[in-house]
Amino acid sequence: MPEAQYDDGRAIAPTGGGGAMDLATAEGETLEKAPAAPPGPGPAGRPRSLWSDAWHDLRRNPVFVMAALVILFLVVISIWPQLIASGNPLDCDLAKAQQGSQPGHPFGFDGQGCDVYTRTVYGARTSVTVGVCATLGVALLGSVLGGLAGFFGRAPDALLSRLTDVFFAIPVVLGGLVLLSVVTSNTVWPVIGFMVLLGWPQISRIARGSVISVKQNDYVQAARALGASSARLLLRHVMPNAVAPVIVVATIALGTYISLEATLSYLGVGLRPPTVSWGIDISAASPYIRNAPHMLLWPAGALAVTVLAFIMLGDAVRDALDPKLR
Repeated sequence: MPEAQYDDGRAIAPTGGGGAMDLATAEGETLEKAPAAPPGPGPAGRPRSLWSDAWHDLRRNPVFVMAALVILFLVVISIWPQLIASGNPLDCDLAKAQQGSQPGHPFGFDGQGCDVYTRTVYGARTSVTVGVCATLGVALLGSVLGGLAGFFGRAPDALLSRLTDVFFAIPVVLGGLVLLSVVTSNTVWPVIGFMVLLGWPQISRIARGSVISVKQNDYVQAARALGASSARLLLRHVMPNAVAPVIVVATIALGTYISLEATLSYLGVGLRPPTVSWGIDISAASPYIRNAPHMLLWPAGALAVTVLAFIMLGDAVRDALDPKLR
């Protein structure tokens, strides 16, 4: 069908409905009405993901900032304690036993004449190491077992549920007294192994429930309909979207594991001398709390601040990752 023309020579294109459209006018209107890039903080206005949105909120949360600074300080002195403590925590002088603050020794001396300040600084290394390693082990083992049980269901799910019930029935402190009393090693690894052994059921239940919730979403069903394998569904679609509750619980539990290590060391079944630990120092100082309270207050205060910092960090992360609070 030949094209019609205006008097000035512009072409008129035929349309499917039998009408005509001015091509030049249509192109001009299309350019004028082209939508601008949607607003947003990312490149080309792309909306933020859950993690970037959570980080955006965390940076503006004073509780998170304070807790993160305290934890960063603890990590630094755990790796390089000599930055703020030049002495040796095992150098003791019985002539100075239970003495108070002196120049160069701001926290005084303990019952063996050791510098309380130096032992408090070096004790952070043990507590942070135990807390971080135990949390990583618990999170990894619990996430794998809970994720597999929640994704496949049926027999694996039933077996994991009964197994977690058995572990939940074991009192943690009593289990530590029984299991660690036969260990003769002075390293932190038996304590970490005990915490992983009794700590994974909580994370596994969190991971199981989160995976069950996520695998019902439409994008998972669509990927399954397109032929995605179970491994791809679990690793690419389910676990990345189900890991947020695990991170929150693990962050809060880290402080709990630090306090558990101090409790077991206080009872004499956790870490043992010559290992430097806040729990060991608290246990050694408790009989002298009336005559030399400084021996107890400084390591106990450091333990309390550390546990509180991790709990505050976990609460802030939970608030940032929980969509119900937005």
